Amino acid sequence: MAHVEEVEETVEVAVPVRTAYNQWTQFESFPQFMSGVESVTQLTDTTNHWVTKVGGVQREFDTEIVDQAPDDRIAWRSTDGKSHAGIIRFTPLDATHTKVKVHFEWAPETATEKAGAALKIDNMQVKADMRKFKDFIESRGSETGGWRGEV
Repeated sequence: MAHVEEVEETVEVAVPVRTAYNQWTQFESFPQFMSGVESVTQLTDTTNHWVTKVGGVQREFDTEIVDQAPDDRIAWRSTDGKSHAGIIRFTPLDATHTKVKVHFEWAPETATEKAGAALKIDNMQVKADMRKFKDFIESRGSETGGWRGEV
């Protein structure tokens, strides 16, 4: 079995849980706050096509949402079953503040990816991206859209 890297990060955002959750359902906005994500194309309500470029390595893959409950959680995995999976949870702290906790798992494949994982570069990137999400949603004050379906 391939080695799996995991990273977890929590950030508090000064918006209501519905706003934070709705923004996270707008996958096509991810490149605005996720470094390394070139594009996300929503194919259906539950599948997305990703183009990423990390450490000079471009990769394309599809993800499927496997569990989704409005204002609570979104869980996904790559459709090839090995390269990427994650869950994000939303916890209201009060009417205008939300705790957002993300947990990613992935299998580094190239030497560059394995070196990055060993140096914990990925962990730093996830921390930075979650701070960028916080800045993105707080500076807007509202979501760019939302999907309220359950999976």
